[in-house]
Amino acid sequence: MKKRLMALAMAAVMGVMSLGTYTVAADDVTKITISVPDPEASYIYAAASEFANRATEYSNGSLEFTISGNGSLYGGDTAAGIKQLASGGLQMLILASSVYASFEPGYNVISVPYMFDDQAQLLDYLNSDTGKELMGRVSSMGITTVGSWTRSFREITNSKLPITTPDDLKGVVLRVPNNALYVEFFSACGAVTTPMNFSEVYNALQLNTLDGQENPVDVPYSNKFYEVQKYISFTNHMADAWLVGINSKLFEGLTEEQQAAITKAGEEVQQWNVDMMAEQDKIALQTLIDNGMEANELDDEAVAKFIEVSQSCYDKFKTLINDDELFDATAKFTGRA
Repeated sequence: MKKRLMALAMAAVMGVMSLGTYTVAADDVTKITISVPDPEASYIYAAASEFANRATEYSNGSLEFTISGNGSLYGGDTAAGIKQLASGGLQMLILASSVYASFEPGYNVISVPYMFDDQAQLLDYLNSDTGKELMGRVSSMGITTVGSWTRSFREITNSKLPITTPDDLKGVVLRVPNNALYVEFFSACGAVTTPMNFSEVYNALQLNTLDGQENPVDVPYSNKFYEVQKYISFTNHMADAWLVGINSKLFEGLTEEQQAAITKAGEEVQQWNVDMMAEQDKIALQTLIDNGMEANELDDEAVAKFIEVSQSCYDKFKTLINDDELFDATAKFTGRA
């Protein structure tokens, strides 16, 4: 009898896993993998980790998360990743809203150059009725949005001169993503736009086949562009957002407590992410300066000139977005109408 009781006790111990200050039966734990496009040292990996920790806590340990970086679960092909998320091949995926534009062109409205003044305005937009409706459009694909987080705005680096007005971009050979929004805007500024895969950018900058590129400040920092670029200009020309998506069938199959835990974590990490990026951007910028780059910011007059160029492209942008109501509502919200 004693041996039998001891065996039962051991079985009970083996069937329970400890999670911080609480314990749950192993059979009751739902394991979810979150896929992100960037490596472990990236901003989005840090935000995904914070989300996972909070959702685990709020679910009383009934949720357990693993984070997979570098887009490894979808071979780095973001379109394939979105399709896998929709079909259930991926459980959770965090990708830029601009990537979803190939499925739903409305997402391009966030990235219209100079549509947003700053992080605070973008955050307010994402939490507005218009922003929530937009970020929820993936529901028709079988994806549930459980978080809408901002990204650092994009800046221009180059090897020729500080960019202080649109005229400074005339003749500058600038790498842009293969997205018509970027091509239209920078061409209107006078730049020679060169769409190129990001993996090729460093070598092109080194060989001077490119003069510059544009990305959030952490990109030239993490990719050591200070070795091949002299100037970084804080143009803050374009916004983007992270869409935190979960397969809808998976989400609907969770308990109400688990759903609430995920939703709460997604909402809270929105502001946590803003604060984290602001702090890390300072570190990234200082590293660029310490390694010889020169930084400059634009005054209000210069920003107004860039806004004017962007607004001259609105008809073309509207055609790309193919949703005049969304475009006009967004422009009205941000004061660009």
